Amino acid sequence: MSKTQENLKAAFAGESQANRRYLAFAKVAEAEGKTNLAKLFRVVAEGETIHALKHFNATGEVKSSIENVKAAIAGETYEIETMYPQFIDEADREGEAGAKMSFFGANEVEKTHQAVFTKALEAVEAGNDIPETEYHICSVCGELFEGTVPDSCPICKAPKEKFYSI
Repeated sequence: MSKTQENLKAAFAGESQANRRYLAFAKVAEAEGKTNLAKLFRVVAEGETIHALKHFNATGEVKSSIENVKAAIAGETYEIETMYPQFIDEADREGEAGAKMSFFGANEVEKTHQAVFTKALEAVEAGNDIPETEYHICSVCGELFEGTVPDSCPICKAPKEKFYSI
């Protein structure tokens, strides 16, 4: 890999992390009643997203929908089978209960992501779009639901009221 490709990937990672960091900062500012500061963090986060997407596109890793779904499945599979199990074990050995719970919950949600991408791949490989669906996200753990919202999240047990729709 060329140095420029390494730099693009590092810049993508840095800009992506800045976006998420600023969104986390915006939530704190909002909770403290600093709505204008929250707005500033969100605006800058959007700019960081634009930078991240430009860098990622320049890597050449954005391809056809079929290839992109396959890449998404591969990424989710890596997280499920390799990354999170290792992180869970390390957090357990180090007595980091909060981190262990965070990693475990994320790993469970990644299984849903893998399943919906696998289902989507069948449609896309057949030359179709996926069916129109209303998606619901648990605001506590990030679990994804299609169609009807359950009374509580099966992963984190959050009540139905904690879900939002996309």
